[in-house]
Amino acid sequence: MQSETYRLAERGAWVGILGNVALALLKGVAGVLANSRALVADAVHSASDVVGSLAVLIGVRAAKLPPDEDHPYGHGKAESISAIIVSILLALVGLEIGYASIKALFGPVIAPGWPAVIAALVSIVAKEAMFRYKYRIGKQINSQAIIANAWEHRSDVYSSIAALIGIVGAILGEKLTINLLVYSDAVAGVLVSLLVLKMAYDLARESIHSTLDHVLHEEDAAELVEAAMELDGVKRVDQLHAREHGFYVIVDVKISVDPLITVEEGHRIGKSLKQTLITRFDHVLDVLVHINPYHSDEEV
Repeated sequence: MQSETYRLAERGAWVGILGNVALALLKGVAGVLANSRALVADAVHSASDVVGSLAVLIGVRAAKLPPDEDHPYGHGKAESISAIIVSILLALVGLEIGYASIKALFGPVIAPGWPAVIAALVSIVAKEAMFRYKYRIGKQINSQAIIANAWEHRSDVYSSIAALIGIVGAILGEKLTINLLVYSDAVAGVLVSLLVLKMAYDLARESIHSTLDHVLHEEDAAELVEAAMELDGVKRVDQLHAREHGFYVIVDVKISVDPLITVEEGHRIGKSLKQTLITRFDHVLDVLVHINPYHSDEEV
């Protein structure tokens, strides 16, 4: 099942790479030919998504490397690190777009042409489809990097909508001889940059949170606790922490067993618990079990 998870993650990353290359070229060429500052900024946004998808692909391939002597818990953190890289790239692009758009507000402005409108519409439809596809995969395989990359596509939808509004506004401003409206394209570029920066902040915050040994919340780990309690010989689950490592989790669990059984019997229960959790739950890669002697609450 782990191999299927990685296969889906890699396919999602390649969809992002190829789709963003095509859209970046489309919007870049249309933006230059139609003289649209907002569409060129949106093209740069899509180009940054290519780098982001590449970072995710590298992270996914690193994450599927087997545990070794230096990394006994696997390489799953590589996926979270790649998500952080995506957010940093996104922030840099947002700053560049904002600077160029603000600079354009203080110079002579020419309204863009209608091809820019068509390119923006194509981008909106394509990016929304890519978002839905990758978000579904990310949730299915519990991949933070894929989900982060999916939200990049959604941010591109918003930026393309802002660009479309700015382009149409500028065209109408020129047609109706309303000078202020002609600046709509440059203003849309500023709005795009703000959207990009907001998305970068949200992705960075979530990625850093997961990188710092985040554990599953109690409600998310409840099924693991229930499975442990069903096992013959387990009197009580004293503590269970499931540490997230990208696609998978490492479970640290403390259980109480009959204090009068032998060490060998306690070891057998712990080994059985480990195999049960790994077998029943696809996202569990390893389980570390600590055995405690069971006492009733009154005795404790």
